[in-house]
Amino acid sequence: MAQKKSRRGAGKRKLAAAKAHTLAELILYAPGSVVSRTLAENAAGTVTLFAFDAGQGLSEHSAPYDALVQVLDGEAQLAIGGKAVLARAGQLVVMPANVPHAVQAVKKFKMLLTMLRAG
Repeated sequence: MAQKKSRRGAGKRKLAAAKAHTLAELILYAPGSVVSRTLAENAAGTVTLFAFDAGQGLSEHSAPYDALVQVLDGEAQLAIGGKAVLARAGQLVVMPANVPHAVQAVKKFKMLLTMLRAG
C-alpha cells in the first residue's frame, strides 16, 4: 500500500450557509497525496472530504465510530474486516465501528466520510 502523504488543513474555510455546494468541487487532487477537508465536526461526529491520488491510500486502522464512505469520483478498493470491497462513484459503503479497515485508490478518487459517534 502506498504511503499516505496527507495535506491536512487544506480546508479550514467554513462552508457558506444557505447555499448548494457540489461536494467533489470542494476538494482538489494533489499529485502523490491524500488531501482532506473537514466540513463539519461536533459531538455527533464529523464529515470530511478526501481526495486520493491514484495509488495512494490509508493503511489498516480502526475507529470507535461507525463510518459511511460515499464515493464521489473515481474508484477505491476498501478492506473492511478482511473483506475486499470495490467502490465506485455514486456508491456508499458502511464501515462498522471497531472493525479494521483500509483504503486504496485504484484510480484517483474522492470520498465523503461521515463518522457517527454513538450516543
